[in-house]
Amino acid sequence: MSAVTKLNERSREIFRLIVDAYMETGEPVGSRTLSRRLDLALSPATIRNVMSDLEEAGLLFAPHTSAGRLPTEAGLRMFVNGLLEVGRLTENERTAIEAKCAALGRSYGDVLEQATTTLSGLANCAGLVMAPKQDDRLKHMEFVSLGPNRALVVMVSDNGMVENRVIELPAGLPPSALMEAGNYVNARLNGRTIEEAKLFIQHELEQHRAQLDALSQKVVEAGLATWTGGDDAGYLIVRGQARLLEDVTALEDLERIRTLFQTLETKESLMRLLEATNKGEGVQIFIGSENELFGLAGCSMIVAPYANSREQVLGAIGVIGPTRMNYARIIPMVDYTAKIIGRMIG
Repeated sequence: MSAVTKLNERSREIFRLIVDAYMETGEPVGSRTLSRRLDLALSPATIRNVMSDLEEAGLLFAPHTSAGRLPTEAGLRMFVNGLLEVGRLTENERTAIEAKCAALGRSYGDVLEQATTTLSGLANCAGLVMAPKQDDRLKHMEFVSLGPNRALVVMVSDNGMVENRVIELPAGLPPSALMEAGNYVNARLNGRTIEEAKLFIQHELEQHRAQLDALSQKVVEAGLATWTGGDDAGYLIVRGQARLLEDVTALEDLERIRTLFQTLETKESLMRLLEATNKGEGVQIFIGSENELFGLAGCSMIVAPYANSREQVLGAIGVIGPTRMNYARIIPMVDYTAKIIGRMIG
């Protein structure tokens, strides 16, 4: 029997009102406030008794000896799993997500960044996207000059995905070297992944170093090094931290969020979170310290995996916010954005 079904109707209603008030204000709720909001005719003394029972059950706690109650992380989990009524996106919200993602064409990185920014703006939280190392086989690579000492590297995979990267060039590099470097790389791609191509070229450079133009060699090495690969397990894009911090006034909450960002930026934690997200179906919700990945309370994360047309999971997108975030509104937003990303990347 779940914790929700063990509660009678009166206890469920009081608990729901406490959680609703917490998500709205972040402040403890007292019995007198609840007596005015309840449809049931209950005295403050009766409400206090129910709150005491909920506290003994581990669903509420009193932050101060005098005042009302706040939901515990276990209480929030029970609320999300058993009492939350998930809303629906408005037509305007759907249109905004679709339009802003679609406007960026087929660039994988740009789609992810724009989707994260859009989700952050709509949810009023910090948006994030996690993506593993890409092992697509390359079909073409091109170097385009962007002026003195800078170039755009355009990489096209065999499935049609395009990745653009800006790199710094050695000073004084002649324009012809970019074309020569592109021809050199493309002649050796032959359906290899970026890592395979990199290893192959490095091996060839070692064997024929004296026969190759030194500047072209530097361009090749710089271009290949820009891809996420090698010892780097993946990358993390975070957008909208300012929106999250606007909603957090307490210094202790701010510090928790900063710590969480630092934790997520480590390779091991990033991939563990991505794996945990991929194991479940649909939207995954991590509340406070209930997941060992975080090791701290005060923050929640709502994430959903996104997949390509072959149903291969490529990453996850979601938001980070205080535990009192608007779950009912944000859950469908994350779910829909993940579906749009999957549709865009094909």
